[in-house]
Amino acid sequence: MKEYYELFGLTDSATDEEITARYQELKAKYNEDKWLDGEAGTDAARMLTKLETAYQEIMASRKEQNKNTEGKNAFEEISDLLRNDKVAEAQDRLDAFNERTAEWHYLQAVVYYKKNWTNDSKKQLEIAIEMEPDNQKYRTAYGKMNAKNDYQQQSAQQENPYSNKNGMPIDEEDQMGGNFCSNCCSCCYTYLCVDCLFSLCCGCR
Repeated sequence: MKEYYELFGLTDSATDEEITARYQELKAKYNEDKWLDGEAGTDAARMLTKLETAYQEIMASRKEQNKNTEGKNAFEEISDLLRNDKVAEAQDRLDAFNERTAEWHYLQAVVYYKKNWTNDSKKQLEIAIEMEPDNQKYRTAYGKMNAKNDYQQQSAQQENPYSNKNGMPIDEEDQMGGNFCSNCCSCCYTYLCVDCLFSLCCGCR
Protein backbone atom coordinates (compact mmCIF):
# COMPACT_ATOMS: atom_id res chain seq x y z
CA MET A 1 0.00 0.00 0.00
CA LYS A 2 2.93 2.35 0.68
CA GLU A 3 3.91 2.38 -2.99
CA TYR A 4 0.43 3.52 -3.95
CA TYR A 5 0.70 6.57 -1.70
CA GLU A 6 4.19 7.27 -3.05
CA LEU A 7 2.78 7.28 -6.56
CA PHE A 8 0.68 10.29 -5.54
CA GLY A 9 3.53 11.84 -3.61
CA LEU A 10 1.54 11.51 -0.38
CA THR A 11 1.68 9.54 2.87
CA ASP A 12 -1.02 7.46 4.52
CA SER A 13 -1.80 10.41 6.81
CA ALA A 14 -3.31 12.30 3.86
CA THR A 15 -7.05 12.87 3.93
CA ASP A 16 -9.42 11.33 1.41
CA GLU A 17 -9.95 14.77 -0.08
CA GLU A 18 -6.21 15.28 -0.57
CA ILE A 19 -5.82 11.90 -2.22
CA THR A 20 -8.75 12.53 -4.57
CA ALA A 21 -7.45 15.99 -5.50
CA ARG A 22 -3.98 14.63 -6.25
CA TYR A 23 -5.42 11.75 -8.26
CA GLN A 24 -7.47 14.11 -10.40
CA GLU A 25 -4.50 16.43 -10.88
CA LEU A 26 -2.18 13.66 -12.06
CA LYS A 27 -4.88 12.04 -14.15
CA ALA A 28 -5.45 15.30 -16.05
CA LYS A 29 -1.72 15.66 -16.66
CA TYR A 30 -1.19 12.16 -18.01
CA ASN A 31 -4.36 12.31 -20.08
CA GLU A 32 -2.68 15.11 -22.01
CA ASP A 33 0.73 13.45 -22.12
CA LYS A 34 -0.60 10.18 -23.53
CA TRP A 35 -1.00 11.93 -26.92
CA LEU A 36 2.71 12.67 -27.10
CA ASP A 37 4.73 10.85 -29.71
CA GLY A 38 6.87 7.84 -28.96
CA GLU A 39 7.81 6.55 -25.53
CA ALA A 40 6.53 9.62 -23.71
CA GLY A 41 2.96 8.90 -24.78
CA THR A 42 3.31 5.21 -23.91
CA ASP A 43 4.67 6.02 -20.45
CA ALA A 44 1.81 8.42 -19.79
CA ALA A 45 -0.74 5.75 -20.71
CA ARG A 46 0.94 3.33 -18.31
CA MET A 47 0.88 5.93 -15.57
CA LEU A 48 -2.85 6.42 -16.04
CA THR A 49 -3.37 2.71 -15.43
CA LYS A 50 -1.15 2.79 -12.33
CA LEU A 51 -2.93 5.85 -10.98
CA GLU A 52 -6.33 4.26 -11.39
CA THR A 53 -5.21 1.07 -9.66
CA ALA A 54 -3.55 2.96 -6.82
CA TYR A 55 -6.55 5.19 -6.21
CA GLN A 56 -9.03 2.32 -6.18
CA GLU A 57 -6.85 0.25 -3.84
CA ILE A 58 -6.29 3.10 -1.40
CA MET A 59 -9.96 4.06 -1.18
CA ALA A 60 -11.08 0.45 -0.84
CA SER A 61 -8.56 -0.10 1.95
CA ARG A 62 -9.72 3.00 3.79
CA LYS A 63 -13.34 1.96 3.52
CA GLU A 64 -12.50 -1.44 4.95
CA GLN A 65 -10.65 0.13 7.87
CA ASN A 66 -13.88 1.82 8.89
CA LYS A 67 -15.43 -1.56 9.63
CA ASN A 68 -14.64 -4.13 12.26
CA THR A 69 -14.61 -7.88 11.76
CA GLU A 70 -18.36 -8.07 12.41
CA GLY A 71 -19.01 -5.59 9.65
CA LYS A 72 -20.26 -2.93 12.04
CA ASN A 73 -19.72 0.60 10.81
CA ALA A 74 -17.00 2.49 12.70
CA PHE A 75 -19.48 5.24 13.56
CA GLU A 76 -21.74 2.67 15.18
CA GLU A 77 -18.83 1.43 17.26
CA ILE A 78 -18.14 4.97 18.46
CA SER A 79 -21.83 5.38 19.30
CA ASP A 80 -21.67 2.24 21.41
CA LEU A 81 -18.65 3.62 23.24
CA LEU A 82 -20.50 6.86 23.96
CA ARG A 83 -23.56 5.01 25.22
CA ASN A 84 -21.26 3.34 27.73
CA ASP A 85 -19.61 6.68 28.62
CA LYS A 86 -16.25 5.62 27.22
CA VAL A 87 -15.61 9.17 26.06
CA ALA A 88 -11.80 9.05 25.85
CA GLU A 89 -11.91 5.88 23.77
CA ALA A 90 -14.54 7.38 21.48
CA GLN A 91 -12.36 10.46 20.99
CA ASP A 92 -9.37 8.28 20.08
CA ARG A 93 -11.46 6.54 17.43
CA LEU A 94 -12.65 9.85 16.00
CA ASP A 95 -9.11 11.20 15.88
CA ALA A 96 -8.09 8.24 13.73
CA PHE A 97 -10.43 9.24 10.91
CA ASN A 98 -8.94 10.85 7.83
CA GLU A 99 -12.25 12.01 6.37
CA ARG A 100 -14.52 14.08 8.57
CA THR A 101 -18.09 13.67 7.44
CA ALA A 102 -21.26 15.16 8.89
CA GLU A 103 -21.68 12.08 11.09
CA TRP A 104 -18.11 12.52 12.34
CA HIS A 105 -18.89 16.09 13.43
CA TYR A 106 -22.13 14.93 15.06
CA LEU A 107 -20.30 12.33 17.13
CA GLN A 108 -17.62 14.87 18.01
CA ALA A 109 -20.44 17.10 19.26
CA VAL A 110 -21.62 14.26 21.48
CA VAL A 111 -18.11 13.83 22.91
CA TYR A 112 -17.89 17.54 23.69
CA TYR A 113 -21.36 17.51 25.23
CA LYS A 114 -20.41 14.67 27.54
CA LYS A 115 -17.38 16.73 28.59
CA ASN A 116 -19.70 19.69 29.29
CA TRP A 117 -18.04 21.71 26.53
CA THR A 118 -21.32 23.16 25.35
CA ASN A 119 -20.01 25.82 22.97
CA ASP A 120 -17.67 23.39 21.22
CA SER A 121 -20.47 20.85 20.98
CA LYS A 122 -22.77 23.43 19.41
CA LYS A 123 -20.15 24.39 16.82
CA GLN A 124 -19.70 20.76 15.78
CA LEU A 125 -23.46 20.36 15.39
CA GLU A 126 -23.58 23.47 13.22
CA ILE A 127 -20.92 21.98 10.94
CA ALA A 128 -22.85 18.70 10.70
CA ILE A 129 -26.05 20.57 9.80
CA GLU A 130 -24.23 22.68 7.22
CA MET A 131 -22.92 19.52 5.57
CA GLU A 132 -26.29 17.70 5.70
CA PRO A 133 -29.05 20.33 6.07
CA ASP A 134 -31.87 17.79 5.81
CA ASN A 135 -30.63 15.45 8.54
CA GLN A 136 -33.38 15.52 11.17
CA LYS A 137 -31.23 13.86 13.84
CA TYR A 138 -28.70 16.68 13.75
CA ARG A 139 -31.40 19.35 13.77
CA THR A 140 -33.20 17.75 16.72
CA ALA A 141 -29.99 17.61 18.74
CA TYR A 142 -29.27 21.24 17.86
CA GLY A 143 -32.74 22.29 18.96
CA LYS A 144 -32.29 20.56 22.30
CA MET A 145 -28.89 22.18 22.68
CA ASN A 146 -30.50 25.61 22.27
CA ALA A 147 -33.23 24.59 24.72
CA LYS A 148 -30.54 23.77 27.26
CA ASN A 149 -28.95 27.18 26.80
CA ASP A 150 -32.34 28.86 27.26
CA TYR A 151 -32.94 26.88 30.42
CA GLN A 152 -29.56 27.85 31.84
CA GLN A 153 -30.32 31.52 31.20
CA GLN A 154 -33.66 31.16 32.98
CA SER A 155 -31.95 29.39 35.88
CA ALA A 156 -29.46 32.23 36.13
CA GLN A 157 -32.41 34.62 36.40
CA GLN A 158 -33.86 32.62 39.26
CA GLU A 159 -30.55 32.75 41.12
CA ASN A 160 -30.69 36.55 40.86
CA PRO A 161 -34.36 37.35 41.55
CA TYR A 162 -33.74 41.10 41.56
CA SER A 163 -33.20 41.40 37.84
CA ASN A 164 -34.21 39.72 34.63
CA LYS A 165 -31.81 38.72 31.88
CA ASN A 166 -31.74 42.34 30.68
CA GLY A 167 -30.90 43.67 34.11
CA MET A 168 -34.44 45.02 34.63
CA PRO A 169 -35.65 44.94 38.27
CA ILE A 170 -38.46 42.47 38.85
CA ASP A 171 -41.04 45.09 39.76
CA GLU A 172 -40.37 46.86 36.47
CA GLU A 173 -40.75 43.55 34.66
CA ASP A 174 -44.12 43.00 36.35
CA GLN A 175 -45.28 46.39 35.14
CA MET A 176 -44.37 45.35 31.60
CA GLY A 177 -46.90 42.53 31.90
CA GLY A 178 -44.44 39.76 32.73
CA ASN A 179 -43.54 37.95 35.88
CA PHE A 180 -40.66 36.00 37.20
CA CYS A 181 -42.44 32.65 37.27
CA SER A 182 -44.44 33.07 34.07
CA ASN A 183 -42.24 30.54 32.32
CA CYS A 184 -41.98 27.99 35.15
CA CYS A 185 -43.77 25.25 33.24
CA SER A 186 -41.67 25.70 30.14
CA CYS A 187 -38.53 25.72 32.31
CA CYS A 188 -39.44 22.38 33.85
CA TYR A 189 -40.27 20.91 30.49
CA THR A 190 -37.00 22.15 29.05
CA TYR A 191 -35.13 20.63 31.98
CA LEU A 192 -36.59 17.24 31.19
CA CYS A 193 -35.71 17.59 27.50
CA VAL A 194 -32.14 18.61 28.23
CA ASP A 195 -31.45 15.28 29.87
CA CYS A 196 -32.39 13.62 26.61
CA LEU A 197 -29.95 15.62 24.51
CA PHE A 198 -28.01 13.24 22.32
CA SER A 199 -29.85 10.31 23.87
CA LEU A 200 -30.23 9.04 20.31
CA CYS A 201 -26.59 9.61 19.81
CA CYS A 202 -26.34 7.17 19.42
CA GLY A 203 -28.82 6.11 16.87
CA CYS A 204 -26.15 6.85 14.39
CA ARG A 205 -26.11 5.60 10.88
